[in-house]
Amino acid sequence: MPCWRRLCAAVLLLAATAVAHTAAHAAAPIKPHIADATVKAGRERLSLDRGWLFHLGDVRQAPIVGHEESYSNAKAGNAPGAAGAEFDDSDWRRLDLPHDWAVEGPFDPKANISQGYRPRGIGWYRRYLQVDPADRGRHFELQFDAIATHATVYVNGNVVNRNWSGYNASNIDITPYLTYGDALNTISIRVDAEAMEGWWYEGAGMYRHAWLVKRAPVHVATDGVYAVPRPDKSGKGKEWSLPVEVTLNNSGKKASDVTVEVTVFDPAGKQVGRQVAKASVGVLKDATVKLPFRISDPALWSIARTNLYKVVTRVLENGKAQDEVALHTGFRTIRFDAQQGFFLNGEHLKLQGVCIHQDHAGVGVAIPDSVWEYRLRRLKELGVNAIRFSHNAPAAEVLDMVDRMGFVVMDENRNFNPSPDYMKQLEWMVRRDRHHPGIILWSVFNEEPVQGSEVGYEMVRRMAAAVKSLDDTRPVTAAMNGGFFSDLNVAHAVDVVGANYQVPDYDRFHKAYPTVPFTSSEDTSAFMTRGVFKTDKDKNQIASYDDLADAAQWGNTHRDAWEAIAKRPFVAGGFVWTGFDYRGEPTPNEWPSVSSVFGIMDLNGFPKNAYYIHQAQWIKDRPLIHIAPHWNWAGSEGKNIRVMVMANVERIELRLNGKQLGEQKADPFRMNYFNVAYAPGKLEAIGYNGGKEVVRTAVETTGEPVALELVPDRQDLAGDGRDAMPITVRALDAQGRAVPLADPVVTFKVTGGGRSIGHGNGDPTSHEDEKGATRRLFNGLAQLIVQTSYDATQPVTVEASAPGLKVATVTIPVKAVAAVPFVASADAPLTFVRTWRVAPPGDTRPNPNQKIDSFDMNTWGWGQPPMWGAAGSKFNLYRSSFTPRKNLADGNGLIRFAGIKGRAEVWINGKLVGKKDSFAAAPLDLELPAGTGKREISVIVEAEPGQGGAQGSGITGNVTIEPKK
Repeated sequence: MPCWRRLCAAVLLLAATAVAHTAAHAAAPIKPHIADATVKAGRERLSLDRGWLFHLGDVRQAPIVGHEESYSNAKAGNAPGAAGAEFDDSDWRRLDLPHDWAVEGPFDPKANISQGYRPRGIGWYRRYLQVDPADRGRHFELQFDAIATHATVYVNGNVVNRNWSGYNASNIDITPYLTYGDALNTISIRVDAEAMEGWWYEGAGMYRHAWLVKRAPVHVATDGVYAVPRPDKSGKGKEWSLPVEVTLNNSGKKASDVTVEVTVFDPAGKQVGRQVAKASVGVLKDATVKLPFRISDPALWSIARTNLYKVVTRVLENGKAQDEVALHTGFRTIRFDAQQGFFLNGEHLKLQGVCIHQDHAGVGVAIPDSVWEYRLRRLKELGVNAIRFSHNAPAAEVLDMVDRMGFVVMDENRNFNPSPDYMKQLEWMVRRDRHHPGIILWSVFNEEPVQGSEVGYEMVRRMAAAVKSLDDTRPVTAAMNGGFFSDLNVAHAVDVVGANYQVPDYDRFHKAYPTVPFTSSEDTSAFMTRGVFKTDKDKNQIASYDDLADAAQWGNTHRDAWEAIAKRPFVAGGFVWTGFDYRGEPTPNEWPSVSSVFGIMDLNGFPKNAYYIHQAQWIKDRPLIHIAPHWNWAGSEGKNIRVMVMANVERIELRLNGKQLGEQKADPFRMNYFNVAYAPGKLEAIGYNGGKEVVRTAVETTGEPVALELVPDRQDLAGDGRDAMPITVRALDAQGRAVPLADPVVTFKVTGGGRSIGHGNGDPTSHEDEKGATRRLFNGLAQLIVQTSYDATQPVTVEASAPGLKVATVTIPVKAVAAVPFVASADAPLTFVRTWRVAPPGDTRPNPNQKIDSFDMNTWGWGQPPMWGAAGSKFNLYRSSFTPRKNLADGNGLIRFAGIKGRAEVWINGKLVGKKDSFAAAPLDLELPAGTGKREISVIVEAEPGQGGAQGSGITGNVTIEPKK
């Protein structure tokens, strides 16, 4: 047959096939099912944390070998296995997000040391989503704040996103893939946590929040409001500009003329500015609107006064609000000076910073927002004013806390690579975070081998340009651990040079480049095990005196590192490695150590000696004094104990049992040391300013533990299912004093309106189950984290018991609060039979068991209910296949037709299982024969005589496999 004849035949065949299962009217123009005018307005941001199904391990499918399978596999919506819409997940685990599966697993000495000897592997998540038909036409976006590590996201069997980093969000338009009404939508996510991005514990799974955002067709794009204040160029600080830029998107079916309204409110809620602009947004197009503001004498944001302005953006069409989004920003000036360091609002500020990773005891990287608040509060109490989130963008909620609590931040990119996939990650971070006043530096990398080369220079030059195109109000830096002095290197491409552990080169660099701003981006790397004062290499325990022998060979002690920074005005400040211990990288140890010992605090946020060293160095507004070690040294009577006193006063005095042992001038950098012959009792340290006592502290010899104590971090909890609280667990002697060396195994029982979500004790060698019922105290302490249940009103009661000790009980009140708006869980106890083949129509009854050649994709058409018989035809044959869920395959299932018009026969695997004898439209329920495996279903529908026209017969509604009632 000539090519043109084959083409004509194909066109005719496709046309006939279309007629077989549509009700199109000849010559009628094709129009959208529902016009945009009926679409709901307004924005809903709904939590998608609830109601997920989880499977640990990959779900492998048999190889695809047949022609029909190969053809189907290549088609939209036909992802196989767990990625598909109808996969049987009835035996999967149910859970809520955030979730880190790695922290739940056992330790394995053969697993990766850097990941804390925690196996990670592959995991799958699935969730069902029901969409109201009234929402048809709205713009739907899935937002996953982070998934560790690589993720492939499917909706209704379609790949909708692939993400190549465990630290950035995925914002996914799923509008084209949705079905409405009773037919559930399936979200499937394959998570590859075998992939690594770092050399520390990264966790595994959907460890941050998930959201569903519903918007009108014309809406503000995600992260589409740019609102970063700029001071008047005169430098007088009274007049400011706020150049707001709004990016709009139109996912609707018609171009729209809209009004964009931006209103600015001061920290007290008073309106201080309003601008309105017109915009035309084409179909499936973006548009950008600029609205400049002038703000006079704003209240400045600072560490001490965290004044935040609210910027509210609304989109209106024909006077009706279509979308609204709000963010906070702050007015402040920042300046890095090559001679004098960092200035905030014109005032010098030495950066007293820490680097932190994002895992915590008991919960891994799936940290509740309120536990993040606890961690930041602990840093505030330490005297920290700057945080480097190393080496990745933090959760958005954490940056909101930073702005409210008063920290400045180095916001750091994870993957050093200017190729398109990775540049998107950097640009996402800048777009999302640029309105935060707390951010003062964009960091494009950490310690890259090419940093001293032309290659590194060219890579950073491109990445810095991308940053500046999105935000030119902050300097770009990179954390370099060498390469500063080569002819062409990264230092030539950044605004502020960041140095990791280069103390010997501080002065050399400043002499060579006196006009280049400079900061320590990472320093110290000293080792300490909380509560340990004698190094024991056999136990992987390191003493807490901050000796040079207990610092990494590339680093310094806490005292040396800060002294080098504090005494050099040109060094803007430093970021101690690290604020908290973290899992993985247990340097200088290996198994059985599973977490680091770099932290100023342990994994729970319990202080080490380094905590008090830095308090003495950093806090100036109140007198402080601390003494170490504890005073329980049975068997060492008469032997010298090395005593360390850390204070920010002028002079210190030491007393034992009321007897003065000596006085010393307080050393603000080196701290003070005494050798004291041990005798049980009370060892006191007293601080003096101007000859007057201003502060004192003491350690005492305690008795044996007789009771447990539970100390909640806060007074109450919110009953929203998200609020969580650390509870300190310790053992007391008969006089109510905490016993510093107690190590009983404690059993927890949590009842009422909450549950335990994990626990820890700060022991870097502990292999205990962090989700189990028990935990041993380590050097006198452990921590339990409890979280409320959704809609909780009952108080949470925690009971702690240990052999031979008095039981401790604490009851924490729970406040009834409104839940974060959320998407209700949608169970899937049924299977939708969605994709059907449609035989050519005819006037004679077809053979329900007729075969289709596996390579024939055109003789039979394709359809999904509702499917109507071809005009004028008497008989139509429909065929599909399905695999019933395990709980429906044993004779407990029904084949349910929501509606059939015409007489019908239903055949399963070649056998007749039921009939419909009336021509009238009606539902049909048939018992599903018991059996295993895939089923083929064929349905013959006969039109009523004289009623074989359009919509005269067919399968008129969903076909489902569901439980008998």
